[in-house]
Amino acid sequence: MSVVAVKPYDFPARDRRENFPAPLLYIGWEDHLMFASPVCLPLPPDTPFGALVQGVLPGVYGEHPDFAKIDWSQVEWFKSGQPWTPDPAKSLQANGLQHKDAIRFRTPGLTGIQGTCS
Repeated sequence: MSVVAVKPYDFPARDRRENFPAPLLYIGWEDHLMFASPVCLPLPPDTPFGALVQGVLPGVYGEHPDFAKIDWSQVEWFKSGQPWTPDPAKSLQANGLQHKDAIRFRTPGLTGIQGTCS
């Protein structure tokens, strides 16, 4: 559904990159609705993708019983809904991630608490 402004829109957007301490990245875990929506994290663009997986995601999703069972070599990644293969050695920026991008990951064989997607 498109939006039509009734008056001129002549002021700067407040969600611009320079208004945040670091670029925002939305991250969601497929089939795990215990986390009903993606989390939004300010992450420096030079953060290695591998550090996101090993250092950031455990603090976000680590309490879920499936998290410890994840085989990271089998995880399927999506960027803006499309299959995507990040390079863990490269930075978020070098992996093509920018302010307010959305990524999701699917963990084959893990579908939430007792298979309920929760």
